[in-house]
Amino acid sequence: MTGSFVTRDGSNWMPEYLTGIDGKTCIGCGRCFKVCSREVMHLYGASEAGEILGICDDEDDDFDGELSRMIMVVDQEGRCIGCGACARVCPKNCQIHIAADKLASCAGV
Repeated sequence: MTGSFVTRDGSNWMPEYLTGIDGKTCIGCGRCFKVCSREVMHLYGASEAGEILGICDDEDDDFDGELSRMIMVVDQEGRCIGCGACARVCPKNCQIHIAADKLASCAGV
């Protein structure tokens, strides 16, 4: 995917796609999940050592006592449309975004 990106009114625009979330910085607040219309990320449980235990789909799931905290994990990266809504609401600035032109050059497109 190369070339210029434009909005409906012809303004130049460069999507920045979410490619990851720093699990050490993320507080699992869920703000990014709430504003994402594409379900790019989900809340996962993590152990004290930082090991990802699995998706949190039940409030009572403590992963056999291993659960230390919850963090957001990008598990559907290809769904991101690069709108940046998640970055605007993140209180910890823990997300990794790559501009569409850089992502295309990384992929060798």
